[in-house]
Amino acid sequence: MTKYIFLFLFLFSFTRIISQTSAPKYSNEFLKLGVGADAAGMGNTRIGIVSDVTSGYWNPAGIAFIEEPQLALMHNEYFAGIAKYDYGAYAMPLQDERYFGASFLRFGIDDIPNTLNFKDGNAFNYDKITSFSVADMALLLTYAQKFKDQLSLGANLKIIHRQIGDFATAWGFGLDLGVRYTNERFHAGVVIRDVTSTFNAWTFNTELFENTFAQTGNEIPQNSIELTLPSLNFGAGYIIGNKEQFAATLALDFQTNFDGKRNVLANISRISFDPHLGIEGVFKNIVFLRAGLMNYQKLTNLNNKKVISVYPTAGIGFNILNLAQVDYALSNIGNLKQNLYSHIFSLRINLGKILQKNY
Repeated sequence: MTKYIFLFLFLFSFTRIISQTSAPKYSNEFLKLGVGADAAGMGNTRIGIVSDVTSGYWNPAGIAFIEEPQLALMHNEYFAGIAKYDYGAYAMPLQDERYFGASFLRFGIDDIPNTLNFKDGNAFNYDKITSFSVADMALLLTYAQKFKDQLSLGANLKIIHRQIGDFATAWGFGLDLGVRYTNERFHAGVVIRDVTSTFNAWTFNTELFENTFAQTGNEIPQNSIELTLPSLNFGAGYIIGNKEQFAATLALDFQTNFDGKRNVLANISRISFDPHLGIEGVFKNIVFLRAGLMNYQKLTNLNNKKVISVYPTAGIGFNILNLAQVDYALSNIGNLKQNLYSHIFSLRINLGKILQKNY
């Protein structure tokens, strides 16, 4: 019965995606940054191959392939440390091939000076300069079930909270659905994000800034609803070799949006296709070497010629006695400027094996 409910919701949400004709763009974009240095090193190719605790973010059906409780942590910084991106997740097997996970993400900028009350009449009062944070946060609650060892279905309940100091807050809710298939060599997955259109309900405390906005000619925002329309994501991967000696995984992901033309590699009418390519080499299941390509964009150079820009990534990882995996990724290595590339570190811990060793 659970399988048929999942399939019905999956097909219903797919037809809803196709029927969308208009939508706002770039809502809740912090949820598209990706998680895990292993994924970042492979150009964020994970939809079809993910099978660990980070599945709660990439493809909720993927957690049905974990064998024990797992914990994942990640910290990343953007724009020379101005913006910070943090992630933590936990997943565990339940009974009867059912699995549960929870993930938390925060992307924020802290200690922003608030100078609205800096000027006191004709004088300046530095004591009235305070600070505030702007942060986007999300809690993902994941449930998945496995069928016949090769097929799994999963869903995410998303709870979103966005805050701009004391000036504005938003609460939102959404749903993702995913399916994952695997055999010894070939892996594939499909995810429909924001199945029912995720909404954010914004509330503005205008009394804190309306006088300043009116004096400077800025539009005073009103309480509103912000929508994120559904998107279709699919991916596949193929393994060559033997992980006990040497193996390589080739992966390809596509993010498909239906909200109009975007600056990506391909557009057909209102449908846009954003591909991601990745490769990972594994030596004796201990050392992992990764590379990837993502963010294909069509640009015009200084000679007024159309060119395609691409965002290369690379990374390395180490499996420590099957107890934990430490991963590192360097993004945008084709343009090594301090404000453009990012160092990404993440940690994944197999809690089941650690508990077994302690007892």
